[in-house]
Amino acid sequence: MNLLLNLISLLGIAGLCFIAWLGSENKRVIPWNVIFWGIGLQMVIGLIVFVLGSQLVEGLSTLLNSILDASEAGARFLFGGPQSILVADPDFRAGPGPAGRWIARAVGTPFVAVPGDRIGPDNLNPGFAYVLAFRALPQVIFFAGLVSLLYRLNIIQPVVQIFAKIFQKTMGISGAESLSGAANIFVGIESAIAVKPYLLDMTRSELCAILASCFGSIASSVLALYAGFLRPTFPNITGHLVSASLMTIPACFVIAKILVPETDQPKTLGKVPEEPKADKASLPNPMDSLIGGALDGVKMAVGIAAALIAILGMVALVNLVFATLAGFSESDFFLLSWIGNLFQVITLQNILGALFLPLTFLTGVSLEWQELWQSSLLIGRRLLETNIPPYQALAQLNANGEISNRAMLIVSYVLCGFTHFASYGIFVGGLSSLIPSRRSEVASLGFTALWAGTLATLMTGCMAGFFDFGNPAIFGK
Repeated sequence: MNLLLNLISLLGIAGLCFIAWLGSENKRVIPWNVIFWGIGLQMVIGLIVFVLGSQLVEGLSTLLNSILDASEAGARFLFGGPQSILVADPDFRAGPGPAGRWIARAVGTPFVAVPGDRIGPDNLNPGFAYVLAFRALPQVIFFAGLVSLLYRLNIIQPVVQIFAKIFQKTMGISGAESLSGAANIFVGIESAIAVKPYLLDMTRSELCAILASCFGSIASSVLALYAGFLRPTFPNITGHLVSASLMTIPACFVIAKILVPETDQPKTLGKVPEEPKADKASLPNPMDSLIGGALDGVKMAVGIAAALIAILGMVALVNLVFATLAGFSESDFFLLSWIGNLFQVITLQNILGALFLPLTFLTGVSLEWQELWQSSLLIGRRLLETNIPPYQALAQLNANGEISNRAMLIVSYVLCGFTHFASYGIFVGGLSSLIPSRRSEVASLGFTALWAGTLATLMTGCMAGFFDFGNPAIFGK
């Protein structure tokens, strides 16, 4: 434990607010009330999670992990395993021949022999390593259906109202943006539908706050996707991702209100509107809601897969150009040799890592250069590659002992958000479709809101770093 790092994390909160102020549309208007209460709410949540309620987080993680395990039942039925109809004998063990060994090494991690030289059937795809499409994406479908069912049963709405009232009463923001922000704890851009009747008359500051909370938090449908990567080395990660999502909403309001201060009078100031209620006769039955949500989850899973294929392919293509330039280092011509030596270390990941290095330092992640750089690389990669590759890399680094528990905790909190270019079109396009007459204004706020969400997730990482005193119970170890 290094108390200097905790101090850096605390000062980092002020530093991130100052950075946001430097980009403010109106530097003379500083929302002190939102800043004070927003950071205060984060402190309260952090105190509960890290000091008073570590057992609460462990219990929440246990509950959610059980749900995550249940979510794999359908995938195992479809893609293989002891319960699959594709495997008649539940005790079947795939004994890999030469071709099987080659495929296992080519697709996943190198094959490691075990007694009997057999690969167990507990994997969804016997004989292979973890495959994202078969293990993680089905969980997105399951959770989308589950959330849809819970909404249909009116279980989530009262919780959303409670959080909305807390945000509105403490920070003094409008009821509509409070309601939308609270709904973001459970859903993504769908949260804007809860305040659709008020969107047309919202102020510029309110629209920015709604977009920022979309970028800064994660929808519960992808909670399983991120948690699945870190569970082997961070058993309590599921509860902490819920904590991060809760903690980031006040941070989004703080940063958004600094960047785009409120200078007008919101129409829902002082009250939290009720979510529009549909006619009971027109509501689908619970099973229809479950299936409908799952079908929406299919679209989301396909969208995630498509984005990963396109984005990671483009990143690899650009890095291939850099690698070709790096090959000039063997040239006898001085200028080409100099260019080649320069591009020996230039990749898109390294460029983004360098850009995010000062911000990563403010989280208090580490004072060791290598660990600080690794953390900055992971946080920077999110901007282009989405959260999935960085979370996978974080899990691998921790499993190999190449990154400390503190760094894993802070980076996992920072990565918990949709602050990447792939989500820009989803959120900006989704909100624009609800108020087409203000499309240009929403588009102009898009990158400001993305920046706000990025700073907000970093602020959440600062909070995690401030409250981390090396207690292994935090991690469930």
